[in-house]
Amino acid sequence: MTAVELIQRKRDGGRLTAAEIQWLLRAYVDGTVPDYQMAAMAMAIFLQGLDAEELAAWTGAMLHSGETLDLSDVSKPKIDKHSTGGVGDKVSIPLAPMVAACGVAVPMMSGRGLGHTGGTLDKLESIPGFTTDLDPHRFHDVIARCGLVLAGQSETLVPADRKLYALRDATGTVESIPLIASSILSKKLAEDLDGLVLDVKVGSGAFMKEERRARVLAETMVGIGRAHGLSVTAFLTDMSVPLGREVGNADEIRESLEVLRGGGPADLVELVLTLGAEMLLLAGLVDDTSDARRRLERARSDGSALEMFRCVVEAQGGDPAAVDDPTRLPTAPEVFELAADRSGVVTRCDAFDIGMAAVRLGAGRERKEDPIDPGVGITVLAKPGEEVADGQTLARVRYRDPSLLDRARPFLDSAWEISAEPPPARRLVLDRIES
Repeated sequence: MTAVELIQRKRDGGRLTAAEIQWLLRAYVDGTVPDYQMAAMAMAIFLQGLDAEELAAWTGAMLHSGETLDLSDVSKPKIDKHSTGGVGDKVSIPLAPMVAACGVAVPMMSGRGLGHTGGTLDKLESIPGFTTDLDPHRFHDVIARCGLVLAGQSETLVPADRKLYALRDATGTVESIPLIASSILSKKLAEDLDGLVLDVKVGSGAFMKEERRARVLAETMVGIGRAHGLSVTAFLTDMSVPLGREVGNADEIRESLEVLRGGGPADLVELVLTLGAEMLLLAGLVDDTSDARRRLERARSDGSALEMFRCVVEAQGGDPAAVDDPTRLPTAPEVFELAADRSGVVTRCDAFDIGMAAVRLGAGRERKEDPIDPGVGITVLAKPGEEVADGQTLARVRYRDPSLLDRARPFLDSAWEISAEPPPARRLVLDRIES
């Protein structure tokens, strides 16, 4: 077989066999198939899609393109969670230790931020000394010690995904649902999981703006899990408004610590409890959602979840004192307050605009090579449905460079709308999709 033959067949709407897919991805990883040919195949898949059998084979070939984790000696049920990304979405940071404190092993592999959506790894690395770059041996050691691990994808794990992800970003094929789904699931299958919970975001601040496409993505990932014998539950959740009150790396760690101490914003806590309860159900540790939520709340109130987080911070080289003293986390020195220009009720607090403002401040990346400033951020003080007075502060912005604040101002100025009438009620969880 040749790459050209396979590209032509997929371009014209034909099917690829499992053997052909395995050969193609193996040849791409070893360099036999060059980037330009795989770029052509990615575009063919973008235009023609993959059927269920092709997608299962494609994901399996990605999975076996390198090493996989062997966590068979971890006796606890192994459950992970993945989010498709949003603004202020720091859910993984309090969720993982809360679930681990309830008796589940959480081998969480996360990503970095690009564009308006933040990255869990960037947030964690705002903790002084914290490293997310773990080889498989250290990954195993941390989960064995703490019951959870919060790391990135290693060089040897699913290398086909690493190469293809970068190629998709440069070739206009990022939005392909089969390629998104296989990218996510191949990495999760490599973790030797017993179950997976997906948080598929919908709205202006999400990767998927339309609920219809988000639903297709969720159903596709649940189907891949089923084909590979993995129990997967997906939730569609709203991302039209930032989650919680903080947007920015160190600030989101501070807010996560509030949740672990029993506080935190209501929307963030509700989503953590919803996803966490599903993880406990998949683990077989509870019989119903009510019991699961009680156990998660107890892990917050008795300090065991916070202790879990302290363990993983120390095990991954971070400063455990920052867990008890968040002032040790970086903070930008300058503050700007965005004021309301009228009295009324907030009807819009746009996640995309606020996310882009944070990027312009330096909290995110416009290009993969851009540095991150962990100390800059935005505190959202007025969200939809909340009343404000003329001149009241809508957001508090921490910045370092006045020129970057100037770049962020157009997004900040357009993010809020205020009206005399309240907006329609907003649901946080839109749907649940299971295997």
